[in-house]
Amino acid sequence: MYERYYGFAEKPFSLTPDPKYLYRSQGHASAFDLLQYAIRRREGFAVITGDIGTGKTTICRALLEQIDRTTFTALVLNPFLSEEDLLKRILQDFGVVSREEIKSGRLAGVSKQDLIDVLYDFLLSLIPLKASAVLIIDEAQHLPLRVLEQIRILSNLETDKEKLLQIILVGQLDLQTVLRSPGLRQLDQRISIRYELKPLDREAVAAYVAHRLTIAGGSAAVSFAPKALGEVHRRSGGIPRLINLICDRALLTGFSVRANRITPEMVGHAADSLELRAPAWSTSRWRHRIASLVAPAAIVVLASAAAVGATAYFYERFATRAVQAASPGFMTSLPAPPAVDRHLPADATLTILAGSYPAADPTSEADAHTLTASLEAAGYEVYRADVDLGSEGHWRRVLVGAYTDADSARRDADRINGAAPGAGARVVAAAFAAGLSDGEAAAPVAAVPEARAQDQP
Repeated sequence: MYERYYGFAEKPFSLTPDPKYLYRSQGHASAFDLLQYAIRRREGFAVITGDIGTGKTTICRALLEQIDRTTFTALVLNPFLSEEDLLKRILQDFGVVSREEIKSGRLAGVSKQDLIDVLYDFLLSLIPLKASAVLIIDEAQHLPLRVLEQIRILSNLETDKEKLLQIILVGQLDLQTVLRSPGLRQLDQRISIRYELKPLDREAVAAYVAHRLTIAGGSAAVSFAPKALGEVHRRSGGIPRLINLICDRALLTGFSVRANRITPEMVGHAADSLELRAPAWSTSRWRHRIASLVAPAAIVVLASAAAVGATAYFYERFATRAVQAASPGFMTSLPAPPAVDRHLPADATLTILAGSYPAADPTSEADAHTLTASLEAAGYEVYRADVDLGSEGHWRRVLVGAYTDADSARRDADRINGAAPGAGARVVAAAFAAGLSDGEAAAPVAAVPEARAQDQP
């Protein structure tokens, strides 16, 4: 719909895993290079994991495009297969059997051992040709244990010198837990390469959007305002699939009003229309990490005053205001938070707004205390501001630091957001944060444009 208006040759933010749109962020480039290395060196097993929508399948497609003609490949996208069906699918992709043979039922009476023998003969036939074979299984976290055990047995197909079949398992974060189960210990010990894809940071999101606009051919006709890109990052949590959804809808919004610059408001409208919530990474995984936060040894304060140990906690709790409060059992596992009774010094001109909560809501009050405890554990000086916003009600703001220098304030805000992508910590005028002005105070606001935003909770 909007493609012709903006001059795109095709949709820039399609959800299909098109290899030409692969943006080689630091993480994606590392994963791609490691997989190529594993194939060249015949490492046996490699595992790539990542949260939903982080680009795992796109990497697989791009890898298949880069593989040379002497490498036979099998790509299994459906993990819900029996052992026999998996073997048939592998043989089909390698070209040993045809799809028609499988569909007609001609292989119905063939035993599992017969299929393994056929595969072994095929792999041995590649040796004099100096060829190799690679099996890639996507969504591997859904593989039944008996099928995973069958895959381990396939890894035994080898000569005295090398593996005959390279196996790459690609899946969500739960795959690592599955592989470490007692029944799969033998398989887990054979994995030589592991890599976890992470969400894109704010700079990478901007580069990702620009990359896709350029590939689609319309980068000269439309652009995203810097703050719009920041909003994309906040709303998507850096997950490529969510970035695509939001940007596609934002472009549609821009087209509807004949705009060639996408604004933060358009991005916000797009995310709201999709009813998206910034993703909370695999709750069980992150809560396991959060539990380690209570141990003093797990709290590592960097020279920059950003605690590595607090990263997981920040991400789950504050990547989105829409994430629900943790269960009472979880809350009681945290150390008792200090009383939130410190107010900003009178001479402060700038501060960092880290969170804002309805004062009358007991759950939100607990959230404010928990955020305070985490920030203080990370080495920050935390203050409180109770603000009356009239019809909007009373709000409790959690503030970090008291600054007279805008650059120092921005650096600390960047550190907090860097430790917790999507946290949304921002530098504001101290008077604005404390509810003593409407955000238009001349001196601090001139130094910190972010503080010019309308007063909000």
